[in-house]
Amino acid sequence: MTRAGKATGRWIAAALLIASGAARAQVRYATGQNVVPVFEGWERNADGSFNLVFGYMNRNYEEQVDIAVGPDNNIAPGDLDQGQPTHFYRRRQQFVFKVKVPKDWGQKDLVWTLTSRGRTEKAYGTLLPTSELGNLVYQENRGGPSDLTYPEEPNQPPSIEMVGPAQRTIVLPETLSLTVLVTDDGHPAAAPRRANARSAAGGVSLGPGRENPVTQAVVRLDPGVRLGVTWVVYRAGPGPVTFEPMHVAAVDGKAVTKVSFSQPGIYRLRAYADDGVLLTPLDVNVTVQPAAQAR
Repeated sequence: MTRAGKATGRWIAAALLIASGAARAQVRYATGQNVVPVFEGWERNADGSFNLVFGYMNRNYEEQVDIAVGPDNNIAPGDLDQGQPTHFYRRRQQFVFKVKVPKDWGQKDLVWTLTSRGRTEKAYGTLLPTSELGNLVYQENRGGPSDLTYPEEPNQPPSIEMVGPAQRTIVLPETLSLTVLVTDDGHPAAAPRRANARSAAGGVSLGPGRENPVTQAVVRLDPGVRLGVTWVVYRAGPGPVTFEPMHVAAVDGKAVTKVSFSQPGIYRLRAYADDGVLLTPLDVNVTVQPAAQAR
């Protein structure tokens, strides 16, 4: 082979390697992948204590994963159960739960461990100065505006209140109707344009074909809705749960959904009041009893 031929061959080989690498980078797995815990940052509380905030990345594009509290889903130090989820929606879900730690926490780590699909992953929560969170950070991570948009009246999270008790019991095949009351300060005046959502890292577009947390999040408003509620399964029972609808627009400060269960068991459902950029969660625990036996 001539020198020119060898050079051409090397360029072709390099091009093939680059192409194959790009193809591998674009592989999307619908199922079979694990869930990775993520430390999002920390909040200051008025009493001097702190909240360590966690989310997760379910590497699957379709499969939702359940991991019960225990050896495969635990937080340390302290109790294994510190309020973490057991049902994991697909892809990236940010700012899912908080763990309160005392004001003398110092530089210790709070470690959330998840094991799924044979892989163990850990997220380390610590009070690094650069990891402090606030409403502005939450807003910008959901494609929202800077507080400079309304400096005299910064956006505050919506409020949410359950109509009825936070503990419910039903007997299959009954369905459950859930009503929440939602109020807000009116900011932002319109829902953010999701197509222009920016990355948390630098406020720049992630580019074509790349997802950002806004487009992946299960908690969201339908187009054109300024205030609403999203219902999710926070702690799984033995069977699937169906919300009709899952995303509910608040009408006159009220949002209603119907919930159907496929199996008896204990479930924790979560409603998120959503003004488009800030969220407020509310939980309801449901005991689903088996169908009564005919006599």
